[in-house]
Amino acid sequence: MSVPTAAADQAICAPLPVLGADVTVPLVTGGDVTYAALDYAASSPALQRVWDDVAAYAPYYGSVHRGAGYLSQLSTDLFETSRATVAEFLGCRAEDQVVFTRSTTDSLNLLAAALPAGCQVFVFETEHHASLLPWRDARVTYLDAPRTPDQAVATLEKALAARDPHGPALVCVTGASNVTGELWPVRELAAAAHAHGARIVLDAAQLAPHHPVDIAELDVDWVAFSGHKLYAPFGSGVLAGRADWLVDAEPYLAGGGASRKVARRADGGVDVEWHTTAARHEAGSPNVIGVYSIAAACKALTEAGFDRLVDREQQLVTRVREGLAGVPEVKVLSLFGDDAPRVGVLSFVVEGWNSSHFAAALSAEYGIGVR
Repeated sequence: MSVPTAAADQAICAPLPVLGADVTVPLVTGGDVTYAALDYAASSPALQRVWDDVAAYAPYYGSVHRGAGYLSQLSTDLFETSRATVAEFLGCRAEDQVVFTRSTTDSLNLLAAALPAGCQVFVFETEHHASLLPWRDARVTYLDAPRTPDQAVATLEKALAARDPHGPALVCVTGASNVTGELWPVRELAAAAHAHGARIVLDAAQLAPHHPVDIAELDVDWVAFSGHKLYAPFGSGVLAGRADWLVDAEPYLAGGGASRKVARRADGGVDVEWHTTAARHEAGSPNVIGVYSIAAACKALTEAGFDRLVDREQQLVTRVREGLAGVPEVKVLSLFGDDAPRVGVLSFVVEGWNSSHFAAALSAEYGIGVR
């Protein structure tokens, strides 16, 4: 079974076209201007190719894992093929599971719910809120903000060396800062975690749209990211990685799809046999449109050539930084220093301006959208 793909015969372009590139917005000074969307760090627009692929599938919409009809079977095949596409995009190992969620936040809350009893969690205070806040029911150690990548590794090693060596432990770290865009030493942090008997989950919400992410190469245990930052529509996300903690945990949500068999007991109760696959944590009718859009974005980025996209992005980052350097009142913020590698995210302050007021002025007077 196959669904028509609107972009199948389109040439790969650089840059990849996105929805909304020609949208105009009103200015307080009068007239309209083409909107300059510069808040991709919060949410990116959907790629035109992703939107076209989803539109091509829409007439074939059917229930997933729940019907014998042709459209249901086609949608189920599309859903599971999308899972395989995401696994390939992330370089998943053969035994890894790809669980579809609503967002990075949802993915990390799912993992938090699956932690073994007594698990210690280590997280830097500089984390994205999606990876800073889900660990309410665990013993959490918040690590001080490092000033260099080497200091990040040393800080983690010191904290792990002081932990109870017999219990389970998890490190949660971002791949690229949601604020400054700086790249974190993920491979080195993973090595430190494993050397001390801990596992590591990578928050790739800001990394995956800008840079290749390979679970096996980075040697992380899990990766989480959102579709809405990967040039797909809102409402879909991924948690990919090791299966054991996920299989041992109670389903994230109880309901149809997560259960293999439900039987009535003589005492009036019910016995439930839960899936041991990714479906265990995907109860309810799945967001097949959202899942397919993530897979379509993964394919578009891969086929465009990630290395070429990264090179182009770095040229744009250099151009922006050189421009901002020419404005004396502007200071670009960083954690690891001005020369630290980063993805296409910059934060800056303007002397004499409240940041919210400055952002509002950029939008109202110039049609420039920033976070």
